Amino acid sequence: MKNYGLKNILSDLRINELNSGTSSGINWYDNSENILNSFSPVNGELIAKVKVTTKEDYERVINTCINAFEIWKSIPAPKRGDIVRKFGNKLREKKKSLGSLVSYEMGKSYQEGLGEVQEMIDICDFAVGLSRQLHGFTMHSERSNHRMYEQYHPLGLVGIISAFNFPVAVWAWNSALAWICGNVCIWKPSEKTPLCSIACQNIMSEVIRENNLPEGISTLISGDYNIGEWLTNDNRVKLISATGSTKMGSIVGAKVAQRFGKSILELGGNNAIIVTPHADLDMTIIGAVFGAVGTAGQRCTSTRRLIIHESIYEIVKNKLIDAYKQIKIGNPLNEKNHVGPLIDKSAVNNFKLALKQVENEGGNIIFGGNILKGESFDSGCYVQPVLAEAENSFKIVQKETFAPILYLLKYSKIEQAISMQNSVPQGLSSAIMTNNLRESELFLSHFGSDCGIANVNIGTSGAEIGGAFGGEKETGGGRESGSDAWKAYMRRQTNTINFSKDLPLAQGIKFNLK
Repeated sequence: MKNYGLKNILSDLRINELNSGTSSGINWYDNSENILNSFSPVNGELIAKVKVTTKEDYERVINTCINAFEIWKSIPAPKRGDIVRKFGNKLREKKKSLGSLVSYEMGKSYQEGLGEVQEMIDICDFAVGLSRQLHGFTMHSERSNHRMYEQYHPLGLVGIISAFNFPVAVWAWNSALAWICGNVCIWKPSEKTPLCSIACQNIMSEVIRENNLPEGISTLISGDYNIGEWLTNDNRVKLISATGSTKMGSIVGAKVAQRFGKSILELGGNNAIIVTPHADLDMTIIGAVFGAVGTAGQRCTSTRRLIIHESIYEIVKNKLIDAYKQIKIGNPLNEKNHVGPLIDKSAVNNFKLALKQVENEGGNIIFGGNILKGESFDSGCYVQPVLAEAENSFKIVQKETFAPILYLLKYSKIEQAISMQNSVPQGLSSAIMTNNLRESELFLSHFGSDCGIANVNIGTSGAEIGGAFGGEKETGGGRESGSDAWKAYMRRQTNTINFSKDLPLAQGIKFNLK
């Protein structure tokens, strides 16, 4: 922690049990051999050792959640919303500390770490208002003196499986909505960012204790995919919200469906920006660079393909090269740097393999690709963002690589560009840069983008919490955050009330027992 004030940060987040075995870590285990080591990609140092959840621990957590649900669901939704409001206020108090921890443990820039915590605060605010609007619909019955309506009830236990790239925000997107809907949450975070989850759990636990509520409203389990499988296969967990790779999602989705559970899948993205001759190129470059190199290309919404009209291709390419030369890479806690490290050396290896495949398929790397070395990059996880000329049909272009690689592709007609945009297995985020009304409206029509998110003159990253977030095809079809995404955390019920003196039967059937 020496140069980053980590000791003070962890203390503020109540992660302060010092591990005597290291100079900078903390100990969250009881001398068990079954532990997670959290290494910072910023400098390669061991931050902490975290105990892996045992089967006995898991059963205790589940039983605690079941008991808590019976109490929590009986509390009126607006009062549940008030608890979420208090959680949001705690996040405001801890924003700098939690944002710093996100930056240090995950590797994203400090500003992005703060932004992630702000997303948590925003979804809490959204959920508080929503807690007074969990409405159904009233319909006219075809039978006289009958009233028919819909209402929503909580599901029960909600399992949340999150990924390393957004180690706190995605959990909050799910938990804030699940809580106001009356559910209790079990969180299985990425094994690559365990401290961030402990910090969040500590903050919510404080709110729960201060309001004399049962601890099972918010619970945490730690470990690798094996612990996630316990959640996935558990009939007592009614909904699994899983964020991660398409491979992971295909397994989770199948297992949950097999037991007739519900799932929200937020999986891979292979996002493109179409750049037309009518684009504002200054805006285009800003949006493309931010989308491609932000979080070192480790967002599901990262821009991976730039589909550029042939008439402006060379201009855009040269502007991008000039912009990439200005990118500052280094310690993400230094606000002067734009790009931090990849999450670990495995991600660096995937980066190198992707670049080799680009060249093997006939592509051309026109900028970047170096693995950075030296005292400032001693973790071995810092890479130089890449610009590569390629074809949309390349196998590597069809695949999502979690790294800062931007493929430049040419098109001649807008219909061709849209077809290229859609001709990948994933369908998360998309954008078009144009000041031409016809082009933008075509892109947004049913002839246009097949993604869950389609933007005009905005990049592929930076979704607002007010809109439902998610994508189609191999992205999984799930929706989180805003709009009516809350309905996924509840079960729908149709009610019919007969206040007449007769019992009319369906289809006019007569069934007289007098």
